[in-house]
Amino acid sequence: GIITLPNNNEGSTAQCCVRGQRAVLRGTWDRSLNPRWRNGLAEQDLRAPTHALCSFRRLASAQRCPEDGAMPKKAKPAGTGQEEGPAPCKQPKAEAAGGPCTVNFDSPSGFFESFISPIKTETFFKEFWEQKPLLIQREDPALATYYQSLFRLSDLKGLCGRGLSYGRDVNVCRCVHGKKKVLNKDGKVHFLQLRKDFDQKRATIQFHQPQRFKDELWRIQEKLECYFGSLVGSNVYITPAGAQGLPPHYDDVEVFVLQLEGQKHWRLYPPTVPLAREYSVEAEDRLGRPALEFTLKAGDLLYFPRGTIHQADTPPGLAHSTHLTISTYQSSSWGDFLLDAVSGLVFDAAEEDVGFRAGIPRRLLLQVEATADARRRLSGFLRTLADRLEGTHKLLSSDMKKDFATNRLPPFHVGDGAALSTPGGQLPRLDSIVRLQHKDHMVLTVMPDQGGSDETQEKMVYIYHSLQNRRETHMMGNEETEAHGLRFPLSHVDALKQIWNSSAISVKDLKLATDEEKESLALSLWTECLLQVV
Repeated sequence: GIITLPNNNEGSTAQCCVRGQRAVLRGTWDRSLNPRWRNGLAEQDLRAPTHALCSFRRLASAQRCPEDGAMPKKAKPAGTGQEEGPAPCKQPKAEAAGGPCTVNFDSPSGFFESFISPIKTETFFKEFWEQKPLLIQREDPALATYYQSLFRLSDLKGLCGRGLSYGRDVNVCRCVHGKKKVLNKDGKVHFLQLRKDFDQKRATIQFHQPQRFKDELWRIQEKLECYFGSLVGSNVYITPAGAQGLPPHYDDVEVFVLQLEGQKHWRLYPPTVPLAREYSVEAEDRLGRPALEFTLKAGDLLYFPRGTIHQADTPPGLAHSTHLTISTYQSSSWGDFLLDAVSGLVFDAAEEDVGFRAGIPRRLLLQVEATADARRRLSGFLRTLADRLEGTHKLLSSDMKKDFATNRLPPFHVGDGAALSTPGGQLPRLDSIVRLQHKDHMVLTVMPDQGGSDETQEKMVYIYHSLQNRRETHMMGNEETEAHGLRFPLSHVDALKQIWNSSAISVKDLKLATDEEKESLALSLWTECLLQVV
């Protein structure tokens, strides 16, 4: 389930409000817990056993954002109605009554640490990631102001003037008797009609992939894609007071929820399919009591793993709610990686082991079930592959790497991005010291020659990068994307690994047969804006 209750029933709590060295515990996880936790407040030292989930509330007296630290394969098809979730840039500052809010954009790891602050990154991945929800409640006016700047209801008027379409860019929906009712019109989205449905029909407005239009979301999600090494999508949900847009459901992505405007009442339930691989709606009469129930306010952050059943509504009598879901790790499991890696292992094994090239038993494909002998042979081949895998340092994944580099966001930049397409600085020579740039936006893999014939299948080294990717099509799934990168002979793989693993290296020290090859390799990377002379 979502939570792990202590064996002694001493009270795994719904909220743990950090106040110095003491914690105020509120509510309970389960009605079977000790009755003394059901009413009122109790105090407990923070050195007590770890709770199943803690809600960290940053006190208003702090009046500032967390200190600087040292997100899905592709978008769902339009209309499903699911809730998801470079060069150094100046840090954004949102002015509020409590002072400036600073988010650390110096590095992917620094950004993530500030993103989930005050939780430490090590704690997050050890105790929460893919295990249980994390609720971070922050009474921080500066951070709330920054969150509100990411997307507002008032932004829709200007965005509707940019040719938005129903289904592709915007969904309008309501939850009616536990089911989603889609209220989309045909064609382009007009703001007056959208606002009419919002006000009169109490409909939720779902805005797909707003990072295509909002620069700060591009900046955030680009950093998260670098940090996770996985595609990161987002959706915005704007819901009127007293309304709910979607029925209870679970997703196939890791979700981070940022409350931008107003308040949203959430209910989370234990997963029926932990780490689910598919989206699914759950019937409300089968849910039982929520494992966790709370209200998000502007500046708060919620994380929950894929498979977590959830539903959310805007409390009545208040203003509308706007929240952003940032989602990642769709189709990024060990199973997915294995599917990608095994094909390359089999290809190599078949080249070197005649047993893999031997024919399958006659009429095997006509049988309803494989024979015991066929199963034994197949098991033996799999064990051989496992032994080969442990004894090799070869690059394994190819398609997943290519897919990630091809579909992710380009590096965040201001202006026309000419520096990402036009090489600059000194031309690399044999005696130059060089290093990679935009390394977080590159992948290196070995795979059969994509331009060769099926008969030859010669292996080549590929470098794919995202410098020329189009932000406008990010995570739009059904829209064509183009791979960008370089291809080298297999003999260049060691030299490329040298450059990859070095903070800086001399061109003349590259492991290639001739000086001409060394210079040519450096020049190719420089021309693609992937290398600089230091």
